Amino acid sequence: MWIYEKKLEYPVKIKRPTAKLAKVIITQYGGPDGEIGAALRYLSQRFSMVTPQAKAVLNDVGTEELAHLEMVGSMVHQLLDGVTAKQLREAGLDARYVEHGLGIYPSDANGVPFSAAAFQSKGDPITDLYEDMAAEQKARSTYEYILDLIDDDEDVADPIRFLREREVVHFQRFGEALRYVQEYMDSKRQFIVPKVDFLK
Repeated sequence: MWIYEKKLEYPVKIKRPTAKLAKVIITQYGGPDGEIGAALRYLSQRFSMVTPQAKAVLNDVGTEELAHLEMVGSMVHQLLDGVTAKQLREAGLDARYVEHGLGIYPSDANGVPFSAAAFQSKGDPITDLYEDMAAEQKARSTYEYILDLIDDDEDVADPIRFLREREVVHFQRFGEALRYVQEYMDSKRQFIVPKVDFLK
């Protein structure tokens, strides 16, 4: 069960709409390395984790990814608020506008809709945790590429930097969970042979 707080995890207050930035930032909403995929990946994988610590990490991070999805959606919404049809055309968002108006729709920067095919839930705890660590690194890279495209708009750069930093923290937490799981799996393979004195 989740409790929803009616506030963003980190404030998003964009003063200057910019359709070109909205076009690239949307990929972290519904792209292959975006927040919706991360949330669904972790909240699905938690069921096959073998330690309470690993389950807790997947549950916590998956929940936080939902908060990041909300932040990214807010950013895209604010970046598109008040833009003109000309600005949408110049940003290459005219086809998206025809299909979705200014609505927030899960897709990547090229307009390809979100697909669960972008992530795995193998049921093998070690495999899944390695995938999760790689996913966090891919998301971190994507946020860094987005930052490269932001010129001087601190209203946009500041929440993007926050999201990038959280990817680093998530990577570290998955590394810790992997250690717990590996220790557990290794301990299951150790057999203690009782000493038997056959001379008695």
